[in-house]
Amino acid sequence: MSKAFKLLAIFTTALAICVPAAADDYPSKPITLVVPYAAGGGADNAARIIAQSISALAGQSVVIENRGGASGSVGASQVARAKADGYTLLYDASSFSINPVLRRLPYDARKDFIAISQAVAVPNILVTAPNSGIDNLPGLLDAARQQPEHFTYASYGPGSLAQMAGELLKKEAGVNMLHVPYNGGAPALVDVMSGQVHIYFANAASSLNYVNTGKLRALAVSSLTRMPELPDVPTVDEAAVKGFDVEEWNGFFAPRGTPEERIRKLESLIQQALQQPETRERLAKLGLSTVGSSSAEFTQFVDSEIQRWTDVVKSNGIVLQD
Repeated sequence: MSKAFKLLAIFTTALAICVPAAADDYPSKPITLVVPYAAGGGADNAARIIAQSISALAGQSVVIENRGGASGSVGASQVARAKADGYTLLYDASSFSINPVLRRLPYDARKDFIAISQAVAVPNILVTAPNSGIDNLPGLLDAARQQPEHFTYASYGPGSLAQMAGELLKKEAGVNMLHVPYNGGAPALVDVMSGQVHIYFANAASSLNYVNTGKLRALAVSSLTRMPELPDVPTVDEAAVKGFDVEEWNGFFAPRGTPEERIRKLESLIQQALQQPETRERLAKLGLSTVGSSSAEFTQFVDSEIQRWTDVVKSNGIVLQD
């Protein structure tokens, strides 16, 4: 074999090794971000803002795919089965930690996903239509005690945080209201605004604008502290039920088996995106507080949330009714 031929063979081998490495620069193509709720809901609104920021930082599109149903478990199931290459991700909400407590799922929330980062946290706003005749939370609860099952409350799906908040309110206040589940937050808001349903623990990201424009009336917020955006609206704890504390969260997940280096890259991109002033400002206008936790921190948080809702469901005797 000639010296020239040997050199050519060495060069070709080196090129073959180097090309895949260069082609594997992540992300090198668009990322699909599955939001397992209807378009226009709280999680969807937040996901789109954060996705735009990630796209700008990564130099690749982040494409939102809404796949609602079964309080987020339909979309989560899709991601659990997806190729674990970092190009199909899940943007889920608190229901991710509630579903395992109430449902038989085709996936294991702890084993089939890698928690990448918690993106945001936000209280829910208990809302009603301006012409509903419901002026405040104590008045609603008094009326509900006098008229059992007359009042209705919406949720964005059976087993959702909105249902858990509604069930807790019923339990702690000693009232009986009918649950009306929807396939996402957006259709629930529409029916509350039109008076088809009396009240709804709505995600602030989807409802704050409607409250500010007078299309919805805010009765209370679900956290222990008032929202800066609604300083005159009391907490449920202040208004009627001591110790009531429910907050929504959103975060990013990847299928189990996604390479560690890609998880680290995604973790960094998400944290950078949430630090962008414009992104933070847009999320704040929706009442959302940015978090940007590490993968390890988010994993621990999700585990604690699953345990929390396990305890709540058992202690309150909550049964899922689709």
